Amino acid sequence: MLKNYFKTTFRSLWKNKAYSFLNISGLAIGIACAAFILLWVEDEVGYNHNFARHNYLYHVMQNEKNDGGVFTNGSTPGPLAAALKAEIPGIANSGRLSWAMDELAVVGEKKIKTNGMYADPSVLAMYAMPFKYGNAATALKGLQNVVISESMSKKFFGDENPVGKTLKMDAKGAYSVDGLYTITGVFADLPANCYYHFEWLSPYETWETANPWLKPWSNNLSETIVELSPGADIAAVSKQLNNFLTTHVQGDKNRCILFGMNDWHLRANFENGVQAGGNIKYVRLFSIIAGIILLIACINFMNLATARSEQRAKEVGVLKVMGAGKSRLISKFISEAVIMALLAVLLAVGLLNVLMPAYNGLVQKELHVNLFNPLHFGSLVGVALLCGLIAGSYPAFYLSSFNPVHVLKGIRVKGNGGVDFVRKALVITQFTTSVILIISTVIIYQQVQYIKNRDLGYNKNGLVYINLQGDMGKHFAALKQQMIASGYVENAATSLHDALHVYSYGSDYMWQGKSPNLKVPVHSNVVSPEYVQTMHLQVIEGRDFYQDGSDTVGNIVVNQSMIKLMGKAGKLGSIINTNDYKLKITGIIKDFVYNDVYGTGAPLILFPGRYAATVMAVRFKANANIQDALAKTDEILKGSRGGYPFEYQFADEGFNLLFSTETLIGKLATVFAVLAIFISCLGLFGLAAYTAERRTKEIGIRKVLGASITGLASLLSKEFVQLVTISCLIAFPIAWWAMHSWLQGYEYRTSINWWVFVAAGISALAIALITVSFQAIKAALSNPIKALRSE
Repeated sequence: MLKNYFKTTFRSLWKNKAYSFLNISGLAIGIACAAFILLWVEDEVGYNHNFARHNYLYHVMQNEKNDGGVFTNGSTPGPLAAALKAEIPGIANSGRLSWAMDELAVVGEKKIKTNGMYADPSVLAMYAMPFKYGNAATALKGLQNVVISESMSKKFFGDENPVGKTLKMDAKGAYSVDGLYTITGVFADLPANCYYHFEWLSPYETWETANPWLKPWSNNLSETIVELSPGADIAAVSKQLNNFLTTHVQGDKNRCILFGMNDWHLRANFENGVQAGGNIKYVRLFSIIAGIILLIACINFMNLATARSEQRAKEVGVLKVMGAGKSRLISKFISEAVIMALLAVLLAVGLLNVLMPAYNGLVQKELHVNLFNPLHFGSLVGVALLCGLIAGSYPAFYLSSFNPVHVLKGIRVKGNGGVDFVRKALVITQFTTSVILIISTVIIYQQVQYIKNRDLGYNKNGLVYINLQGDMGKHFAALKQQMIASGYVENAATSLHDALHVYSYGSDYMWQGKSPNLKVPVHSNVVSPEYVQTMHLQVIEGRDFYQDGSDTVGNIVVNQSMIKLMGKAGKLGSIINTNDYKLKITGIIKDFVYNDVYGTGAPLILFPGRYAATVMAVRFKANANIQDALAKTDEILKGSRGGYPFEYQFADEGFNLLFSTETLIGKLATVFAVLAIFISCLGLFGLAAYTAERRTKEIGIRKVLGASITGLASLLSKEFVQLVTISCLIAFPIAWWAMHSWLQGYEYRTSINWWVFVAAGISALAIALITVSFQAIKAALSNPIKALRSE
């Protein structure tokens, strides 16, 4: 029986080539789209799964309450890790990590910039990273030991075992520890979908010994990781964590919370001390889109199959007369649908392999389909079976219900109202979904562009950030003069943070009239005297820092938000007290955007000085040739970089990177909206072709009676245009509600314009009309004599 199903299926496909092409290609494109999306989803959901114990690992975070709400951060005191393991049941292990930092690794004549961290030996035990060489249990037990990645090992030593050899760390940085290190292990490279991307690890104790200020409970500069026992009660552990700092640090009211490793990538947003989602919303969104596109592809099949029901009516009638029962007919048609779906899957796999490089370039990942992966193979087969069953179910039950006597006598009701209604409903569903995707894509793009084009409060064009390496900070004054003398550079400045990422903050600032109970975070940056001019910040009152560097730490420049926060005391000459310092406001600058690019401003203090500089901002002249300017800057800085490569980032590129997720979502939404429309149009094309075929005699009679080609084309197109119009009317309010809700998540957001809906509606109508008109005009141009004598 199965062999017979295959034979009749392929015979039917070959006989109706155009119909077969539309059906199989529509399903294949739908399956390929869904597969692309689900591969991306699999990669996102699989973040950190390279760590065998990812289900039991947690980052200890702190919730700091102030008058602006609850601020969550991952910096904790150095002694916390050991205390947690010793005092809280359920915590099986704990360890500390530093922040990631660059080092210039040197072996012989080779100098390579690398990125790594300082970690406790227990971190290696918790993360259980596979080692190619060395023993993970003892690798970090010596102060000057280091473990390196497989890629880093190959760069320096090729394929030989480097354990026991030495390398030199020579960053000359403010916090890293230079010197000779013994390589004690080589670990497998971390995958791309991993929170960490370090190339080396060295003992945390090495870092702590060189920086003793890390040791007190009062300094929050370590990342604390804990591993819970498999049977641990998370609620009980969390309860003990809540007041843990209060019992160890007098006056500390911060609350510790657990942040699971599985959530680090997908649920990393916090609002008022509580997890508030993150990338998981995009995973859910695209999972829904994958299902919608598959549904649209299935709708195509159902529409085309039911539309051709009359053509197969006599076949059903003959089979029934010959003794075929309803169940036999149902299995026959569902089997045909499943076979077609399997063919579509094979075509989809081909499309995946051909288009995967382009897709990887779009999503900036290294995804691939592995048919030997049970999950991938099972998913494709499952999709084929599901699509076949869904797509073939209605035609199967509908066709098998035909009365053979009526069919063979030719009195089958041609205008079955139920079938027509279902067909129209499916077309409306397809185009409603497609129009919603079009509108959503446009509004996502508008929001990204709206943010990108906002006034930042400084000029980001022609501004380059360069990390201070080697002796660049020490010789900055001389380097600046050389750069200006080159004719390409307008000005240059140094700072602790770049303009977009001002992480330092405090809440212990006091001024006249401030309530002692008021705790609001105030961010700060340490900048050189040239900073305000280099950044093109606007001084609205008072003065800039003196260019000769004569300002002391006590002279500060603040922004408008800080003045507003201070109330009546917010004016030039006011004094702000912090610890043992009295700070005098000597200048007020216009608010500029930092940290939260969607926000509207936050209090900021600029301190004068070069003592904490980590980054240099270089402002090129407006008419400078950028490539020549970069080459000259590279030449000037080369002697002071200490062997580091010349690395820079344009301020506008760094700004655009902050929207990388939104930009990617916009691009993906555009691609899948176009494909959804295309799949819908394949079905529409097939329906139009069959409608024209069914009305051949009517068209012939109308032409004989004098109907024009334009009139006939309009007649055949009218029904489909009406369906798409209804789709637009349904889609508009749904799209408005969805996009309005999405935009509420942004403090700085664009408005939803009416013309977006009009443009989307006109576009959908135009696409549908073009698709249908081809068949309508073809039918109108046909010879009426052939149509009328077809019997």
